[in-house]
Amino acid sequence: MTRRRQPGPGQAVSGRAPAGVRSTVVETPDGCFAVLSYPLPGASPTPGLTATERAVLALVLAGRSNAAIALERGTAVRTVANQVASIFRKHGVSSRSELIALLARDA
Repeated sequence: MTRRRQPGPGQAVSGRAPAGVRSTVVETPDGCFAVLSYPLPGASPTPGLTATERAVLALVLAGRSNAAIALERGTAVRTVANQVASIFRKHGVSSRSELIALLARDA
């Protein structure tokens, strides 16, 4: 059986944090360890989204409808609907209001 070495105080935790997030283990005064996570500078606030999905997300967050987004981006409404559905799926939500609440909570 292979034992994994636990990271010590101030050591970065490798391979556990999602893209764009750094985690550091810190020893607290009572001898416990805490993992502190924070976004790296310039990291995407929406990891896992394509550049197109991030652009569509910005328009969704601005209150635009699928039809308005399609007109602005020069694509079909159905294409935008598919992109919005993909954004919902990646965030684990099923509506614009859930998405907005989730992103506001995480901000």
